[in-house]
Amino acid sequence: MKTYQELLAGYDRFRSGDWKKQHDRWEELKVGQSPQVMIIACSDSRVDPAQIFDVDPGEIFVVRNVAAMVPPYETTPGQHGVSAALEFAVEFLKVRHVMVMGHGMCGGCKAALSKSMHGAALGEGGFIDKWVSLLDSARDPIAAEFGTEGRVAERAMEQAAVKLSLSNLRSFPNVADKEAKGELFLHGSFFAISDGVLHLLDQDSGEFSPAS
Repeated sequence: MKTYQELLAGYDRFRSGDWKKQHDRWEELKVGQSPQVMIIACSDSRVDPAQIFDVDPGEIFVVRNVAAMVPPYETTPGQHGVSAALEFAVEFLKVRHVMVMGHGMCGGCKAALSKSMHGAALGEGGFIDKWVSLLDSARDPIAAEFGTEGRVAERAMEQAAVKLSLSNLRSFPNVADKEAKGELFLHGSFFAISDGVLHLLDQDSGEFSPAS
């Protein structure tokens, strides 16, 4: 794993390599960004959307958080980071596609399934518990059918989280309106760390299938 100093050495390589090779691209980005796709992904260090989709700078607008979750639309006071990013992407960048990308071996989904952080103090797991409690409605039927341990249950939880986030996306009035008008398209996906295969969600059948 890279140390902090190795990251800085990587920056030096970027400045002397990709920055110069893509100078024209970076010049274009000075005036703004116009990505067509927003990706909501997990913070997990193994799942980098830019690497998985092999894109250049400025091509995707990315939000990453624990378990790649979208909270439901709400107007209560608070700091709504995901909602703010979604609003910016949909209303100001005018993205055409929003993809929720879950992944295998997700620690957030595992915590939601096992309730391992339940009752923990803030700063000692409590923030994680409060965040992944958003998945409780998806968790309960999975726990009843598959239990709360093992890869079968965990994968079911990981994929159910994608579906729940898509449902929550549609609770945003502007998202639902633009989708109904054909101005915005929502997608679900699941990246399997074990074999590097991306699975796409068929929203009619509810099934995930390999992209290729």
